[in-house]
Amino acid sequence: MSDDSEETERTKRLVAAWRGAERKLSRSLLEPTVGELLGSLAEAPYDMDGPADVYGDGVVTALERKVADLLGTEDAAFFPTGTMAQQIALRCWAGRTGNPVVALHPMSHPERWEGEALTAVSGLRVAHPTTEARPPSAADVEALREPFGTLMVELPLRDAGFLLPTWEELEALTDAARERDAVVHFDGARLWESTVHFGRTLPEIAGLADSVYVSFYKSLGGLSGAALAGPREFVEETRVWRHRYGGQVFRQFPQALSALAGLDRELPRLPSYVAQARMVAGALRPAFADSGVPWARINPEEPHTHQFQVWLPYEADRLTEAGLRQAEETGTVLFRRWSADGPPGLAVTELEITQPGLSWTESDVHEAVSAFVARI
Repeated sequence: MSDDSEETERTKRLVAAWRGAERKLSRSLLEPTVGELLGSLAEAPYDMDGPADVYGDGVVTALERKVADLLGTEDAAFFPTGTMAQQIALRCWAGRTGNPVVALHPMSHPERWEGEALTAVSGLRVAHPTTEARPPSAADVEALREPFGTLMVELPLRDAGFLLPTWEELEALTDAARERDAVVHFDGARLWESTVHFGRTLPEIAGLADSVYVSFYKSLGGLSGAALAGPREFVEETRVWRHRYGGQVFRQFPQALSALAGLDRELPRLPSYVAQARMVAGALRPAFADSGVPWARINPEEPHTHQFQVWLPYEADRLTEAGLRQAEETGTVLFRRWSADGPPGLAVTELEITQPGLSWTESDVHEAVSAFVARI
């Protein structure tokens, strides 16, 4: 059997175990069936006898108005993908500033997960204020030698551990960019849950930037899709480029309905998810120690959002298999997939706490860790 075939079979086994488990901290995006996803569309707060959409009107327009209201911006535009949305936003700002250089972290999404699309597709160049696994600081921006037209800030910085700066650091960072005559764009794929850490409202957070991108599936559980929000004239320009990039899809009402449902159902719950994530993170440390694990790291020690990293000194495949066996044999999902994306001998996974995990107690975490370690 080829490596690809083995991985496909393992994925099927993982998803089956996750679906069959009675206890879990969250539900994987791979778990829902077609029927379940279609059924969830009926939960959207939208008149089902109303218009669908034709090239972005109807329910898509309703979603755009909702996002603009939530973020406190003049306008918002729906995009089929966040990759397209951000490329277009950065391209438009480059045209307006006359500078094609984008200052961003090397661990940010465009640098790690988009195949160098900013350069290959949009003709932009990048500069890195810092290479450290933390959000960039005002001092980093001030010290950047090359002039840049746009500062892109990923909130939170997912690959570094879903990290956020403090509110004061974020204010100083945006001020530093404007002192360099640059505009500020927030990669807010997971911006929705950052209000707890910042202690600020969504309009206050979005108000620090010239434009903001938000995702509809990463925290809200939508089918797919994203939005760009900002000044009306700027958003109108991005709509022109959306058509040029092939994003003017004839009908997108399923994505728009699922986004509205997520905003209605998940957005109010996110603060409770963050609080529960902090409880789980705090319980994991003594649970690993009591189970005889020689070393473990929770990153960050107190999660900034409802997602965080766990590092252990074992092979990634071994840990993934242990988690799979735990799900199959006990009906409990603690960890899902592990990655070797780090120093040799260490593996990392991401934990996300959502509605299924709200009932967990510290005792539940200790019990699940003990069962997991026993299967390593």
